[in-house]
Amino acid sequence: MVSVEVLEELSNACGVVGREEEIRNLMSKFLKPYVDEVKEDKLGNVIGVKEGAKKAPKVMLAGHMDEIGLLVKMVTKEGFLQFAKMGGIDDRILLAQKVMVHTEKGPIHGIIGSKPPHIQKEDERKRVIPYDELFIDVGAESQAEAKKLGVKIGDCVEFDVKFASMSKDIVIGKALDDRAGCAVMVEVMKRLKKTECTVYAVGTVQEEVGCRGATTSGFGIYPDVGLALDVTVAGDIPGVKEVEAPSKLKNGPTVLISDALHISHPKVLRLLVEAAEENKIPYQLETGLAGGTDAGRISLAREGVPACSICIPTRYIHSPTSLLSLTDFENAVKLTVAAIRNIPKYF
Repeated sequence: MVSVEVLEELSNACGVVGREEEIRNLMSKFLKPYVDEVKEDKLGNVIGVKEGAKKAPKVMLAGHMDEIGLLVKMVTKEGFLQFAKMGGIDDRILLAQKVMVHTEKGPIHGIIGSKPPHIQKEDERKRVIPYDELFIDVGAESQAEAKKLGVKIGDCVEFDVKFASMSKDIVIGKALDDRAGCAVMVEVMKRLKKTECTVYAVGTVQEEVGCRGATTSGFGIYPDVGLALDVTVAGDIPGVKEVEAPSKLKNGPTVLISDALHISHPKVLRLLVEAAEENKIPYQLETGLAGGTDAGRISLAREGVPACSICIPTRYIHSPTSLLSLTDFENAVKLTVAAIRNIPKYF
């Protein structure tokens, strides 16, 4: 079974979209013992390279390092921070959340506030408060005091949530989308040891705003096969129909047949399904979700790359706290390793 230490450290670190430096440093550290080279491209993707045999297929693994979060948009004269959303965030989950504002002087605590319900009119209490009517309170009494704390426009803001185990199999934490995929990638490189394929383990940036890091790194590497390691919606909760989100916790990793950005290449899809069945690894199939993964952009690199996504079913993604099964995590690792070993038979 996998160790959770890497996942925990990645989950607790800050890597709001476009500000992934802390995660990049961790990924470099975690990958270094298991690859021949670690490098960083101009956009900020971290790339670990494990060399294989000459003329063997090149495989690109992609786990995105960024997380949804906020950026400081303005500091009011009263010392409150107004903000912009980075990535897809439902306004309903923002109110009263604890946050950390990362300033040049270090992180400071804050809380997302609004007009108290006690003094709201009836129609105000019935509506969702839009994010641009919310603010972050850092305890400052004026704009000058907020600036003394180090706050400035453009500072990133993460949700203040710490990783925790709910049981031997279930963990919760911030940014499991997609620190889980990053941690899977580290474990895969650890277990691969020698491989015929040359494997590029890529921690990508800015996935949550259009898979930008996968676009540039996919172009630079131009692999023969691309595998995005990500999470998907676990629909096994009240109020969700199976047809809306069929993936369930503890039923194995999900192989995405299609999403809003990508239709999986049939050859790679067959590779993953046969690897799972040959090695008796439980798996699920899914199609039609509105979101997308890095596989969509990798597949469009240069003249095109056969690609697919391996995803861990995860509850409450794109919220401050998510939940997943370590059994699914382990099986995602096993499936990825088995698929890489079989790639020379297909490509």
